[in-house]
Amino acid sequence: MKPTQYSDKVLNHFKDPRNVGTLEGDDVGVGRVGNPVCGDLMEIYIKVENDVIEDVKFKTFGCGSAIATASMITELAKGKLLEEAERITRQDVADELDGLPPVKMHCSNLAADALKNAIESYREKQGDTRKGKTEEPAAPAEIAGKEEFLGKGVFAGVKDPAELADMRVLVVDTGDEAAKLAVELTKHTPRVVFLTSGESLSLERELRKALERSAVKILYESKLLSIGGAREVEQVRIHDLNEDEEYDLFVDAVIIL
Repeated sequence: MKPTQYSDKVLNHFKDPRNVGTLEGDDVGVGRVGNPVCGDLMEIYIKVENDVIEDVKFKTFGCGSAIATASMITELAKGKLLEEAERITRQDVADELDGLPPVKMHCSNLAADALKNAIESYREKQGDTRKGKTEEPAAPAEIAGKEEFLGKGVFAGVKDPAELADMRVLVVDTGDEAAKLAVELTKHTPRVVFLTSGESLSLERELRKALERSAVKILYESKLLSIGGAREVEQVRIHDLNEDEEYDLFVDAVIIL
């Protein structure tokens, strides 16, 4: 698929989105996620009965792909057991839409994240504290440019998060301290990205919830390959481990604790 080509299904769900709206009640879970990189915001509402998603609605502020993926994931989730709905991946969403332009794959990731967030929200309401499968964050491998830009946009520690106010910040997942810093940074900048190599977060439960519910954009199954720029950090190269694709992300600072 070309970088900006949309399938007929994407256009159909954009022009005629399904299941738009909200839901309320004790049997409703709400998932809220946002992407500070592109500005997309999404909310998914699920109404559950006997562990089955009986109804699902969405609200989104974003591009056509964000609307289409939110619309599609509501159709995929409706009528499924919670455990089945949890297994819906961003690739499932893209496949059902007959593909998405590579530059818009993050939209399907946003929809899948919002659904999982809604399921967790519902379970917490019901007193179910189960935690999904997690993996230990992989130790950062050798990253091209890391030493070159140390002190020029690459940070091994941050004493005062306010110094990064309004910057585009990438935080590499090295454990709880990195996650705490990512959440703290949202008080100073709306553009924080948390990069982890795992399919899920291996963090203390309350911290994981705080990170997922914050304005931090989480990039799962991703690896930092290189850091570049003229005199200071300007962009990074990311390897999407799920798609086995590489792409550039423009940032002002990279934090590797």
